[in-house]
Amino acid sequence: MNFSLYIAKRYLFTKTSNNAINIITIIASFGVIVGSLALFIILSGFSGLRTFSYSLLDASDPDIKITSVKGKSFILTDDVYKIITGNQDVKASSKIIEERVFLEHNEKNEIAYIKGVEENYAEITSIDSALEIGNWLDKEYTNTAVIGRTIAAKLSLGIRSFGEPLSILVPKPGTGFINPNNAFYKTNVQIVGLYIGTEDFESKYVFVNLEQAKDLLKFDENQITGIELKLVDPLNADAVAEELQNNLGTTFRVQTKEQLNEVFYKVINTENFVSYLIFTLIVIIALFNVIGTIIMMIIDKKENLKTLYNLGTTVKEIKKIFVLQGFLLTFFGMIIGLLIGVIAVFLQSKYGFFMITESLPYPVEFRFLNLLIVILTITVLGFIAAKIASSRINKEFIER
Repeated sequence: MNFSLYIAKRYLFTKTSNNAINIITIIASFGVIVGSLALFIILSGFSGLRTFSYSLLDASDPDIKITSVKGKSFILTDDVYKIITGNQDVKASSKIIEERVFLEHNEKNEIAYIKGVEENYAEITSIDSALEIGNWLDKEYTNTAVIGRTIAAKLSLGIRSFGEPLSILVPKPGTGFINPNNAFYKTNVQIVGLYIGTEDFESKYVFVNLEQAKDLLKFDENQITGIELKLVDPLNADAVAEELQNNLGTTFRVQTKEQLNEVFYKVINTENFVSYLIFTLIVIIALFNVIGTIIMMIIDKKENLKTLYNLGTTVKEIKKIFVLQGFLLTFFGMIIGLLIGVIAVFLQSKYGFFMITESLPYPVEFRFLNLLIVILTITVLGFIAAKIASSRINKEFIER
């Protein structure tokens, strides 16, 4: 066995005659345990929150969205459609029509967006999984719509209230004098489903069949406002978007889900990084106890060190003893903290002890990357702390 490691283990796991050092060692170990536990749980919490947030985006946004650079709508030609659907990375596509509209129900009004989609739209996003009540659109039934929970609450709307349809109004284009009695195109729809998601998403869209939106807005046969795509591999979205942009030219705008939600992604990533920095600082503060423990141990074992030095042990080997002692203290504290953290994460994932709402547990997610980050952070900081503490050992200190 390595001589320095053997002595380090003896010093760490054997009680000293000085009770103060024993107590400080326990406090230092507890600090490392709590620091490791907190850092791992925070990273797991943000991983779960990120996954949960991304799942909400999966319901509201496609992998890629293609719109016109000039104007709200465009005429979809066969050549353009072939370029898009002919790409081998595109799994499915849906033409869409989006327009700002007025909603009216029982003398209550709201502004939202109508979104006309094709019958395969549930293949593009996971909108069907976001349905809280009712069903998704069915082409066999005309004049039906699916709305967000927030819109339903504001307009006091229920699903399948056949005697109380939702009125959708869109201003007629034109200039000059406007007759209020004839200023809007209007259609009535029956609500068949209610979806949930982010607050912005819930209050934004009224989903209808593509043909119904086209009829309401008086669009031409091939006139749409965009095309949304589902990819074979969503992780390859950036490369596919770049390829489509090159093939379609500057007439069209090709955006990935990340580009559509650029601010959201930046906020999530920034919060995760800032939280990691904050808890790393807490771990650094906890490791000051490790430095103090090692220094007090060095002072307490001074006579032993002098004996070892006289027996031929070098100053470098003596320093190594306390570097290893500090490293072992932080390592075992980290292992205990991570063990508790992993158990806590699995219990929260399975049983949901901590809730955001009555029906929604706080999302956490176990990732080996988070485990690796904590191990590297604690190991490096623990080694640095031990090196700092052992740096006071020199020949003059031992011989004094």
